[in-house]
Amino acid sequence: MRSAFVGLLAFVTPFAPAAGGEPASVIGHWPLAHDARDVSGHGRHAVHRGVRFEPADPDARSRSAARFDGRSASVDVPPDLAPELGARPFTIAAWIRLDDSGTDVPGCVVSQWDAGRRTGFQFGINHHAGVTTNQSNSRHVHFGIDQASPPPEWTNHGRLGDANLVFALAVHDGQLYAGTCEPRADGAGHVYRFEGGARWTDCGSPDRCNSVSALAVHDGQLYAGVARYRLAGSALPESENPHPGGAVYRYDGPSRWTPCGRPPGVDAIGGLAVFGNRLYASSLYRPAGFHRYVGGTEWESLQTPGGKRVEAMAVHNGELFASSYDLGHVFRFDGDRWFDCGQVGPEENTQTYSFAVHEGKLHVGTWRSGRVYRYEADDNWVDTGRLGNELEVMGMLVHNGVLYAGSLPLAEVYRYERGAGWIHSGRLDTTPDVVYRRAWTMAEYQGRLFCGTLPSGHVHSMQSGRCVTSDRPLDGGWHQIVGARTVDRLRLFIDGRLAAESESFDGASFDLNSGAPWTIGSGATDSFFGSICDVRLYDGELDADAVAALYRETALDIR
Repeated sequence: MRSAFVGLLAFVTPFAPAAGGEPASVIGHWPLAHDARDVSGHGRHAVHRGVRFEPADPDARSRSAARFDGRSASVDVPPDLAPELGARPFTIAAWIRLDDSGTDVPGCVVSQWDAGRRTGFQFGINHHAGVTTNQSNSRHVHFGIDQASPPPEWTNHGRLGDANLVFALAVHDGQLYAGTCEPRADGAGHVYRFEGGARWTDCGSPDRCNSVSALAVHDGQLYAGVARYRLAGSALPESENPHPGGAVYRYDGPSRWTPCGRPPGVDAIGGLAVFGNRLYASSLYRPAGFHRYVGGTEWESLQTPGGKRVEAMAVHNGELFASSYDLGHVFRFDGDRWFDCGQVGPEENTQTYSFAVHEGKLHVGTWRSGRVYRYEADDNWVDTGRLGNELEVMGMLVHNGVLYAGSLPLAEVYRYERGAGWIHSGRLDTTPDVVYRRAWTMAEYQGRLFCGTLPSGHVHSMQSGRCVTSDRPLDGGWHQIVGARTVDRLRLFIDGRLAAESESFDGASFDLNSGAPWTIGSGATDSFFGSICDVRLYDGELDADAVAALYRETALDIR
């Protein structure tokens, strides 16, 4: 890194080319080299809390960046100084480097969001794990806006093969994949790739058993866990397929699945997750099992907490958290030992199901109260309310600043609103003459929230507000991310190149004035975990050439 960078940041080019030839002016610029001051000349000076200014490159001493701890650090411009973006075009640019330890959610880069009014924008990195059994999104850039949009309409993307359950959803290399339970005697669990509309490409069956029960992306590759799912647990006739599961496979495309071994004593994979850059698997059924992937076809068997099963798994603040089907507790794993986080809610909660990180806090879904609880500390779980009259909370995910959760027995989806609790947002499965219907798992793809169901075996999607996502994991090292709101679209650039673009929308319907602070390093998902510098806000849309020029100008001294 060159010493010229300090001088570069001290000089702010007040205008840059914008779409349509009109100049876009810089109305906020926070270098975050030594402090949180705005050098744009607009006086939007911020207050930093818990941020360390340290060399952006350990081997260089000439340039510093703001280091965020992923827990409470933030840089905040108070409301009286914060920009009011209204309904007009704007562009945000920031250089970021994600922490590479793999022990926390990457979090939000910049936001201005009034959660009570659901108004503002979110710009950050989404990482969703513990979405029942899946790690559905891995370090995907997200840019979204909203202004208290009405309840979304759900789109039905059809049934997948002969599925009665869409067990798993995960985004890999720009594509959405789904794992199914297909219970016929001559059937098997498949993985399908979404092609748009109701079109799905069959990527084959990794195994002969009836289910692909878990998906996760690890080290740039898609892994699938398989199971012989016992459908009696969903009050359905048992599968006639006799083949056991319990193995993990790697997808090598287009329909090739490479065996990665069978964790000892497991006949059904319960969950997959990546923690500390290692892949972990749990056992769906007894005996309890918890295993770490070594490589090839080898798995290391680890202790379980008191012999209890651990199922859904999610990273948060340096530890791996796990739900359990054996009691209404949550457990946390530090890489060596398990710790009991205590009973979640009343004793009627006998199982915990799914996780989501929302506003920096871990949330967990439960059976049999149908409630979601927020983790404050061991033995301290705060009740956020019940999803209607439902009994079980399944897949949960933060989409465009709002926490959504699926349920049983009606396969409904609810969104959480501060001050109002859980608001009904749709019913996805209306199969007649069954006891249970499940909104089982979720993923975010192409700016939309997708959800898989039982027993119809369909996938549905919706969009709250307007969003755009990159759908490819952001790797280590420094990257410049740029979010541009145009008159009628959202655009996302990564390292000077267009990465994604939304469909057109009525820009006048999204007035983002909220009176909320402008926040760097914190938002509706989690506090940022990594380093940020050179954050710029333009009053106007930068076109593709201007974004590329900005990247070239600053990359010389960042990378």
